[in-house]
Amino acid sequence: MGFAVKDCTLITRMAGVREALNLRELEERVKNCPDESLFHHFCETVIRPTFDYPEYTNDFALWAGAELRDKKLAERLSLINPYKTESFDELRQQLIDILQERLGEIDHIPWAPKGRAFQFMQAATVVFDTGIVLESAGDLCTKMSEFSLGSIYYHFVEARRRTDSHADDFTAWLLETGEDVEDLVASLRMIDFYFMTLAELRSTLTAITSNFMKNYQYGKNITKL
Repeated sequence: MGFAVKDCTLITRMAGVREALNLRELEERVKNCPDESLFHHFCETVIRPTFDYPEYTNDFALWAGAELRDKKLAERLSLINPYKTESFDELRQQLIDILQERLGEIDHIPWAPKGRAFQFMQAATVVFDTGIVLESAGDLCTKMSEFSLGSIYYHFVEARRRTDSHADDFTAWLLETGEDVEDLVASLRMIDFYFMTLAELRSTLTAITSNFMKNYQYGKNITKL
């Protein structure tokens, strides 16, 4: 079965949670914000063109560092990897634990400057066809470098929340092709993508698939000999 490559974009809206003006309010709001808001602020930053802060991995860390001027808190929040948690409840608790720990260490509650409150947002993913259909592992390997960043996000990152297996779309499809792709799948599964930009992730995927293709072609030539 062919693999239809998709692309996507986000439509963002308010999450229906009061803004947080200081660290104490952030800790209180996080307890009740929707799961979709946690996902947006932790996972969808990578596809937002306005998020360009390589030292931070999520909106909470960015706000703590840029608005509260608390670098120590920002560093701790940046270490959270939402894809290493089993559920949103676990992710939420990790976030709360770090915020409460920091509140217990400081004498004065830090406030954000006027107009720089933390706004809880969430987004809907709009998916559309690219017209690209892959028929084999070779197609995936040769076309990976041409995929848009939206396609990389949708199939390799967002899929982990969308699918029951919590796997990316590429490896799930490769395993269904019946081809000898175990080594390729293993390499794709080893990618620690959360701390990469989408451009870096695409480069990594391209390098892995290109290397697999070279070895695959080399093996075919040896067999012919």
